[in-house]
Amino acid sequence: MIKRVTLGKEIFVGVINEPGVLLRITSFLVNHSINIEAILGYATEVGQQAGLMFITDNNKAAIDAFLDQGFHGIMENDVLIVELENSPGALKNISEILTQSRLNVNYIYAASCAGNCPVKVILSTTDNREAMRMLTGQ
Repeated sequence: MIKRVTLGKEIFVGVINEPGVLLRITSFLVNHSINIEAILGYATEVGQQAGLMFITDNNKAAIDAFLDQGFHGIMENDVLIVELENSPGALKNISEILTQSRLNVNYIYAASCAGNCPVKVILSTTDNREAMRMLTGQ
């Protein structure tokens, strides 16, 4: 069920939750030919702090573009990128492995497509290197 596991980096961008902020961010990523491979966004109320987390095909260029546009609070975080078979039970399988290894999941998000392509699950655990070792059986 697990096709591939890699250590990766995600970009966190703190923004104000307001109409058009996602359009601004995605527009200048497109203008810099940067592809978003996975995204998570969260917010509370309009006008309050919000956060966007991205996996891109070029984090360095994305971070430079964010900084050039005046965004602050940009961080690059270590994550695990797990490609799973797109079928029932695939996420349960990695959940069991992490639980048996006594590793806690700090957060998780995913990107998928219709058809036979793999699901890309992005997660942060209490120990990403150990989680990778357990998920790859090494």
